[in-house]
Amino acid sequence: MLETLITSKTRIKLLLKFFLNINNQGYLRSLENEFNESTNGIRQELNRFEQAGLLLAESDGNKKLYRANTLHPLFKDLNSIIRKFIGVEEVIEKVIDRLGNVQRVYLEGMIARGLDSDIIDLMIIGDNIDRNYLSNLVEKAEPLIGRKIRYLVFEKEDAEVYVEKHHKEMVLIFDHSA
Repeated sequence: MLETLITSKTRIKLLLKFFLNINNQGYLRSLENEFNESTNGIRQELNRFEQAGLLLAESDGNKKLYRANTLHPLFKDLNSIIRKFIGVEEVIEKVIDRLGNVQRVYLEGMIARGLDSDIIDLMIIGDNIDRNYLSNLVEKAEPLIGRKIRYLVFEKEDAEVYVEKHHKEMVLIFDHSA
């Protein structure tokens, strides 16, 4: 879907990297290794994003560290588009909203790190989650989004230590804990 609107694969990879998880940041060389692409193409796209104000860059010695500009007026829109592209919005609609007492859902794994993947890794926190019902809902959602869904279910008390330790590698996609 997104590939028809944005023909640059490098640009899509950068959008995933920086606009899905605001904790993601990267240097040109690290992005070269992650994307398995030449630095020239990545540099051109980074410069475009920086000139548009979508990415912020700060010097770290002789390197530039890039991260998303969360204050840019288009940040929320880009984040929403990327979430739809990944299928996160569909998962929430089809699985989470109908599950019951779900308090929080986190996206983990490769996608949370900003790398495209055929697998969506979720961590679901809640009480009395019906795992059989969840399994059936996931089965129905997978063909709709064209990705495999893996999930872990935790009670709130069991999840707190894990979330505290790994929060920078996770993206909160649903919060009903208040």
